[in-house]
Amino acid sequence: MSKQARGLGRGLDSLIRNTAVEENDDNEKVKSLELNEIVANQFQPRKEFDDEALEELMQSIKQYGVLQPVLVRKTLSGYELIAGERRLRASKRAGLKVIPAIVREYSDSEMTEIALIENLQREDLTAIEEAAAYEKLLTTFGLTQEELAQKVGRSRSHIANFIRMLTLPKIIQDYVSRETISMGQARPLIILDNATLQIEAAEYIIAEDLSARASEELVKKLLTNPDYLSNQQRSIDEAEENEAENTPEYREVFLVEAEDRLKLMLGTQVKIKQGKKKSRIEIDFYSQDDLDRIIETLSEPITARTTKSTAIFTV
Repeated sequence: MSKQARGLGRGLDSLIRNTAVEENDDNEKVKSLELNEIVANQFQPRKEFDDEALEELMQSIKQYGVLQPVLVRKTLSGYELIAGERRLRASKRAGLKVIPAIVREYSDSEMTEIALIENLQREDLTAIEEAAAYEKLLTTFGLTQEELAQKVGRSRSHIANFIRMLTLPKIIQDYVSRETISMGQARPLIILDNATLQIEAAEYIIAEDLSARASEELVKKLLTNPDYLSNQQRSIDEAEENEAENTPEYREVFLVEAEDRLKLMLGTQVKIKQGKKKSRIEIDFYSQDDLDRIIETLSEPITARTTKSTAIFTV
């Protein structure tokens, strides 16, 4: 177990006592409970469960049984799970009818803390799930960041940094959850005050595979010049266009044939310009009537504001 996880263990021990059977306390004895009597933990911070890992646990349970009891609390209609959701899910997959369990009394706040710490110890949560769990403990149960930090064995700054991730647009949070972008890459985006710019920057970071450090530098440039990314793209497009125009006239046969067919169909000069990322079809026209004729031929709406100009179609 990592040093960080051992720190969390102290927080968990303060909430969950030793699970050994205490002969002088009937509540602490391991009981066999019907699986259909146990409902999921409403405070479970983890939303996604690895299907392959559950399958492996199911196979283990089929062979050896459930080696560690789940933890539940009594409800009016049965029991509510406190810790051990993976064991509960895998047991259902394995076709078990009963599962070993320990019944204890816990408040909603304690249940949330236990579920959070259990997942943090195994490093099962995404950064966004962890952040959402912290926020729920703070807002629902009125804890301060300092109190929460002590309970879960994290620093106050760690708690604050994670919660700030929830201010990012949902699409960026999804990128972080899917690990398309790391927390280190996404965190600098928080200081940008424009959601559209945050998303554009995130997509640029992904496309260019920027490091966390390079992401910070990108954000600094955007703070100084919000049009930095637009200017970058414009420069790339212009460079590609210039490169295409300066390339020796070696053209694939299918492009030449396509131009000839379009010239015959439209009765005017047509030029196909091929680029690395996008290509263009340029159709010459010389008057409004000429343009109307081309439009009618193509049977597609094209808006023209000037005459004696060139219509450009991007393909």
